[in-house]
Amino acid sequence: MSTRRGRWSYRAWHDGPDPLAPPFDLRRVVDEVGERVLAGESLRDVLDELRRHGTRQTPGVDALRRRLAERRRELRRRGNLGGVLDQVRAALDQALAAERDALAEDPGEEARWAEMELDTLPDSTAAAVRGLADYEWRSEEARQTYQQITQMLREQVLDQQFAGMKQALSGQDPESSQRLRDMLADLNSLLASHARGEDTTQAFADFMAAHGDFFPEQPADTDELIELLARRQADAERLMRSLSAEQRAELADLMQQALGGDPDLASQLSQLRDNLSALRPGMMNGRGFDVDGQEQLGYGEAVGVVSDLADVESLQRQLGQDYAGAGLDDVDVEAVERQLGGEAVRDLEQLRRLERELERQGWLQRDAEGLSLSPKALRRLGETTLRQIFASLEAPRTGSHDDQRTGAADERTGAFLPWELGGEKPVDAVRTVINAVARQPRPEPGQRLRLAPEDFVVAETERRTSAAVALCVDLSFSMIQADRWGPMKQTSLALAHLIGTRFRSDALQIIGFDLMARRLSPVELAAVEPAWVQGTNLAHALSLAGRHLHRHPEAEPVVLVVTDGEPTAHLLPDGSPHFAWPTERETLRATLQQVDRLTRARATLNFFRLGDDPGLERFLDAVARRAGGRVFSPQLGRLGEYVVSDYLRSRRGRRAA
Repeated sequence: MSTRRGRWSYRAWHDGPDPLAPPFDLRRVVDEVGERVLAGESLRDVLDELRRHGTRQTPGVDALRRRLAERRRELRRRGNLGGVLDQVRAALDQALAAERDALAEDPGEEARWAEMELDTLPDSTAAAVRGLADYEWRSEEARQTYQQITQMLREQVLDQQFAGMKQALSGQDPESSQRLRDMLADLNSLLASHARGEDTTQAFADFMAAHGDFFPEQPADTDELIELLARRQADAERLMRSLSAEQRAELADLMQQALGGDPDLASQLSQLRDNLSALRPGMMNGRGFDVDGQEQLGYGEAVGVVSDLADVESLQRQLGQDYAGAGLDDVDVEAVERQLGGEAVRDLEQLRRLERELERQGWLQRDAEGLSLSPKALRRLGETTLRQIFASLEAPRTGSHDDQRTGAADERTGAFLPWELGGEKPVDAVRTVINAVARQPRPEPGQRLRLAPEDFVVAETERRTSAAVALCVDLSFSMIQADRWGPMKQTSLALAHLIGTRFRSDALQIIGFDLMARRLSPVELAAVEPAWVQGTNLAHALSLAGRHLHRHPEAEPVVLVVTDGEPTAHLLPDGSPHFAWPTERETLRATLQQVDRLTRARATLNFFRLGDDPGLERFLDAVARRAGGRVFSPQLGRLGEYVVSDYLRSRRGRRAA
């Protein structure tokens, strides 16, 4: 888009990905998630994997974890955490060299004694600095260099704990140094009041009004202030744990010397450390890190590296999602931005939005047992599967199926019903306008007719059933073992969607069977999880199918059976199931009895055999001959095509013939 003299012009975007494109295609995600759930996987496991791998447009958690691992390697090569000791040693050697040069020019005996004193200094840097505390320097350059050691440590230690303190830490402004002591005293008083459970709202406001320049982060309340200071204190503790025992002892000794010249300041800092440890005890127990780089890091830089490593470790744990109740809302977004930048934050936000959008837009529903696929999602899956089935059907054999008509229409009764939001029946436009005209006084010429919600009505209809269809699907454990679970569920949903949208006058009943049979809605079928249940009670399934057909005596009876095993169970006279393998005569007799009942009702009875079990093949061939039905042996990928195609053929039925 560009402008010229106040006019706008538009052209195609060629500078990268479409900036207005949606971050992810929810319908594609629903198809992928639904297909795996129907195949027997847990919805929670599928969503977890989606979170890990992401979508085509958005990287997943695994990509963020790989970037964190690279960031961790980069930080561990960053430098030498003990660099502050090397800096102090270098400054000390510089001071000693300048002092020796000055002593060499003095021929007196006192100079020789001074040289001996310098030669007998301890090897430990901290001990040498302490040993020179009362030394009378001959060289002014050496004296100033020595004083800078203490000043450098004091500045670095305090500047790491508090931001915006360069002037106060200079050591050359007594008034600023006193402000620092006053700030620490007020801070410790504020933290002590907070620890006692007192309301510190006003005290915090007064503190920030007086000392806010020490805290450019501008914390919003006392808790944020405590979090800020405790994290910095914890980082300092982690640095000490990251050093060797010898380095730790030397640095602690040097820090004590740096603050020893100001007992009041040292006391306030010690009290602050105790207050923070009491208020946030868990934050002070972080472990140290191995950092082995070449660059010599100062105290503040070393603390920063350790702090970043702690961030990375915490983020890796949060993104691992391997604890109870884990979720992406637990991930610290600010830490992600600190370590990986704004792009990673955007990727994380898209992943967070994905599950929320799936639920907000009605693809997932939440109940007492957690998340599950909603009816809307199941309709989508049925529609997608049906579209794939129709794309696979051969046109000369099946005709065109891209037909938006819904089959036989329902019969109008002549009455009208109030229109309801979300209802499936279309508005009767003529009656609606008549109601609006009758409700309003005679309009003036040119006046518009206004419709009110109460004017809208729908025509009352009675449903005429053209075909009664019973789809019997095998739910025995062998179906999941042979990866037949998903195609079976997808086929059932596709058939339900086809009947619900294009042949609404047909009556479909899905019947699942293993040791016993039960009627299932499409939603219930989708929610059925594999269970280790032995038994294939085809007789009970056919019995329920017969009852469904009996409720629709004027409809064309169609029974479709999807199974991968011989019948091995039947109901005893008391209604309890009986299982036996190999198949017993009583089971066969009970199954054939139901087959004969359906045959006498002139029902179309067709079987879809999955697998290559010779016993099942012989049994179904015999039953099909007995019932005048047919047996199909489709590949799993074509099961839906076979079932839908046979339904379309069978609904015309024997009666039409």
